[in-house]
Amino acid sequence: MLKISVVTVCYNAADSIEQTMLSVLNQSYPYIEYIVIDGGSTDGTVDIIKKYADRLAYWVSEPDKGIYDAMNKGIAAATGSYINFMNSGDSFYDNRVVEAIFKDGCDSADIIYGK
Repeated sequence: MLKISVVTVCYNAADSIEQTMLSVLNQSYPYIEYIVIDGGSTDGTVDIIKKYADRLAYWVSEPDKGIYDAMNKGIAAATGSYINFMNSGDSFYDNRVVEAIFKDGCDSADIIYGK
């Protein structure tokens, strides 16, 4: 099965990061590599990330040059066949979304999108 890299970039997102993280971490698809890139938050975001650190493939909290720099850091850390960006505050429709997309393999698609 394909490994999927999910990247969340955030900065001072204590009010929304946990919802996003749980949406990713509770997916039924077993081959998800979850990466969180925090821009050096000072509002408690890092404490929330640390609660789930053992379930993350990689995370870092350090100043960056903005959202695109943070996204590039996530891409550099990713090793999956596909990358999905889930910004803080975003969530999957339900816990089976990733499995529904990838359980039968999508290895011939260059891009996958939904509405």
